[in-house]
Amino acid sequence: MTFIAQFLPELVMLAGALALFVATLGESSQRLAKRLTLLTAFAAVAAALLALGQRAELFSGAYRVDQFSQILKLILACGYVAVALLSADLPDIRPLFKPEYCLFLALSVTGLILLVSCVEIISVVVALELSSFPLYLLVPMRREREGQRSQMESAIKYIMFGVAANGIMFFGLSYLYGLTGTTNIPEMVLRLQPVAQTPLAIAGLALAFAGLYYKLAVFPFHFWTPDVYQGASNETAGLVASLPKMGAVAVLVRFVSLASPGNHTVALLLAFLAGASMFYGNLIALVQKDLKRLLGFSGIAHAGYALIGFVALDRAGYAAALYYIAGYVLMVLACFVVICRVSRDGTNVPIAELAGLHKRSPLLAFTLLVSLFALAGIPPFVGFMAKLNLLTAAWGAGYYAIVIIAMINSAIAIYYYLQVIRQAVFGEATADSEAAPAIALDWPTRALCVALIVAIVALGIAPNAIVDAFSSSLAFVTSSPAAVLLGR
Repeated sequence: MTFIAQFLPELVMLAGALALFVATLGESSQRLAKRLTLLTAFAAVAAALLALGQRAELFSGAYRVDQFSQILKLILACGYVAVALLSADLPDIRPLFKPEYCLFLALSVTGLILLVSCVEIISVVVALELSSFPLYLLVPMRREREGQRSQMESAIKYIMFGVAANGIMFFGLSYLYGLTGTTNIPEMVLRLQPVAQTPLAIAGLALAFAGLYYKLAVFPFHFWTPDVYQGASNETAGLVASLPKMGAVAVLVRFVSLASPGNHTVALLLAFLAGASMFYGNLIALVQKDLKRLLGFSGIAHAGYALIGFVALDRAGYAAALYYIAGYVLMVLACFVVICRVSRDGTNVPIAELAGLHKRSPLLAFTLLVSLFALAGIPPFVGFMAKLNLLTAAWGAGYYAIVIIAMINSAIAIYYYLQVIRQAVFGEATADSEAAPAIALDWPTRALCVALIVAIVALGIAPNAIVDAFSSSLAFVTSSPAAVLLGR
């Protein structure tokens, strides 16, 4: 019973995935798969809440249940609920493939939930691949139509960049294993400290970060992002843009902690990648006409913002990065709720098509307004407080240049976010959009919009609770197994 309580979220997700696999074997199983997806998602949230206080070392120390992992599992489970509600109808997925779509969605989230508890390199790699490979299959599931055949190209780019990034990451991990003689990350932290300043250790760390940079869409592993967002179905793009980034930041915290706090070479590398990601994403987003493609380039910039928290190489910076990416998941999911409901039969949404949205659906217009203001870093939303925490951590560590670069990029980003808001809230309806009917929203969509708005505002007004929770949980990241079991 103790093991069940400690492993409850994972068991729920595995049971849900198994049930969805059985559902794919029958005919006319679309409605059953949809119901099983929602049931699994809500059950995962309940299981994560019940397991929130559990502490354990499982599977010979390869899997750690602690405050850090349990908080992230709860966030991922809540994100799974949002994605499940977002993917209710799947208008751009062929009916024959919808049960399989739900199965791969559950498997990907299962991999992410496993990933945040993995403290051993081999288990990290297995969980990372489990979360990634279902996504590679979800992208090409979008149906072909006249003028829209880019999903196969997007899927190939996604897979090829993923394989290349993983290969580089495995090469870096082999360096770290050679230097320390262990695959256990907490032990590796201790053994790496005496040689952390050597060129081989720095090269190993830099290469090991590659696979996580790919998941985050950090420069120079960003090239797949806008094409995959544009080529995948709206629901798939919403998943790719949100939950995997939470898992990547969680694992990046474990790997960056391998560097000593005074390792300026690693800090400068992270600062350079953060600055390059911000400038690249924001400048190219200025000229985008497709909303998903704009969010793709915006996501590259936001990955750069998240990296600022790692530059300080301390607990305050890591907590700020986790808080930022948790807020980003809420903000980008709110944007994709609007895209999915505005889209006509699952097609991509040009920014111009948002004109008159405030008349067609005031709730969707308000949801988009809140999410874009938050992404732009305007108070009192979560984006403002999250950026403030990141910049405070970097400034306190003496990295003034990256703080100034981030402020410049925030000013650039405000321009293209306000362009979208202008279309949705103040834009004059064209002849085509004027003839478009009002958008009828079902109650799950309404509830999801309200929940996301409340969360974005609440985390912006009262951030201390989640920041303090992340900060205290980080004590478990590199602690010994005995300390974990004793709750220290």
